Amino acid sequence: MGLLNPLYDGVSWVLLRFHDLWSLIFDESSGAAWALSIVGLVVLIRIALIPLFVKQIKAQRGLQMLQPQMKAIQDKHKNDRQKQSEELMKLYKDTGTNPLSSCLPILVQAPFFFSLYHVLSFIAQGRTVGVIDDLDVVQQARNAEVFGAPIWQTFVSGPGVTKAVAGVLIVLMTATTFITQRQLMVKNLPAGQTNPMMQQQKILLYVLPAMFAVFGVNFPIGVLIYWFTTNLWTMGQQLIVIRRNPTPGSPADAALQARFAGVAKQLADNEATINAELIGAQGKPVSLT
Repeated sequence: MGLLNPLYDGVSWVLLRFHDLWSLIFDESSGAAWALSIVGLVVLIRIALIPLFVKQIKAQRGLQMLQPQMKAIQDKHKNDRQKQSEELMKLYKDTGTNPLSSCLPILVQAPFFFSLYHVLSFIAQGRTVGVIDDLDVVQQARNAEVFGAPIWQTFVSGPGVTKAVAGVLIVLMTATTFITQRQLMVKNLPAGQTNPMMQQQKILLYVLPAMFAVFGVNFPIGVLIYWFTTNLWTMGQQLIVIRRNPTPGSPADAALQARFAGVAKQLADNEATINAELIGAQGKPVSLT
């Protein structure tokens, strides 16, 4: 048994269950039924990854708090890479910080991403895979099209209509990756701060979208749908966290404090208005706080 066979079974099983659900509304061979099944797979995985996302946020905050100490170590041992690495590892250990925790959601998603790629590759060949052991179901998946493009075809191997649909999805996938990274840089990093984390974010801002644009031409339409959907989830989830629990000292934190100040002012204004009305009616002042 291959190492990833259980994942192939799991991904194909989830796709089938969502396909059974959407087939109650759409035709079994429709692109809507299969595309929405892929979206369902993404949603299920991302819900399961919420605890890891919380851990990722805590790890990023921990690393941001350590930036001054990390910078001091790097400056002190700038000519001795080994000593620099040893001191940084000691700092991580003493503070209980794991730099890899910030990458956990992406790392955990990777096997599912490649499992879906594998499943769609078998469907492209008209072969059964995982628990999709019925050739009729395989054929239904082969017949499924999104705007005229079969979900198993790629930009490279498909005809003109597939290239057009795949091209749009690649652009959307690349754009959402760029926006997500820029959102972190512009809103959730301490203003005016220059540190290794800021430099890392600047690199990722351009490297990740470029990688998706280059490799996306070899991804089946279904995989592009998967990654575009997970990007949308990441963008929304990150926007909520940045708005409600921003990094101290960041522009998002300043905006949050401004909202709190606005609420406090509104309460004070309401209290003053009510007191004025009560005093005018020969009543007594009241307090809303």
